[in-house]
Amino acid sequence: MKISKLGLRRASAAAAVAAVAAVGLSSMGAGGAAAGKLPNGFKKVTGIDGQVVQTWRTGEYAFAQQSEAHNGAGRSARVSGTYTSKISKGGGNVEVGYLVGCQVNLGSLDAGISISATPSVGASLSLPLSPGEIKKVAVTDKDFKNNLVSLQLSGVEIDVQGCGGYAQARSYVKVLAAEGYNTDEGTVNGEGGAVQSTLYGKPFSLG
Repeated sequence: MKISKLGLRRASAAAAVAAVAAVGLSSMGAGGAAAGKLPNGFKKVTGIDGQVVQTWRTGEYAFAQQSEAHNGAGRSARVSGTYTSKISKGGGNVEVGYLVGCQVNLGSLDAGISISATPSVGASLSLPLSPGEIKKVAVTDKDFKNNLVSLQLSGVEIDVQGCGGYAQARSYVKVLAAEGYNTDEGTVNGEGGAVQSTLYGKPFSLG
């Protein structure tokens, strides 16, 4: 599986914005891509100390395309979306990534399914994906302490190799918030409670 991030942009606004630079989609070729707008999403979680975490998913698209490997076992897509989180106090971290599965229905995950986490290192990550396997890949994350953060992905390529069958992916937005969150070290010092929330996107097929 390969996830390619083509640049990172930050805007110094009230909401910090991280963006993966857009990739021209016109090069996909006729019949090689299927565009699909995915539904928006929202989740609100309240912790025992009153901490409120709200998460939005908007403008998400998946463009299925032919794998560059052209070996019959590759599945590929380019994805875009905006992911926003707002907390009522303290600081936190928001992480955006994808669950990618081979011959697995990602819309019906349960506790019996094993998901292996794969850290995103550098601008490109390539891994094999076997039938029945699910990988969790973090694309980007950001610490924040001004109550609001928005991460934007555009033209992120997901390329699965070795699957040999249908492949699916779905986005996730994981937020950790706490009044005593240290944005310099990414740790919680115990001041008040910590709240973790994950918003999942709708599964989509890879080409």
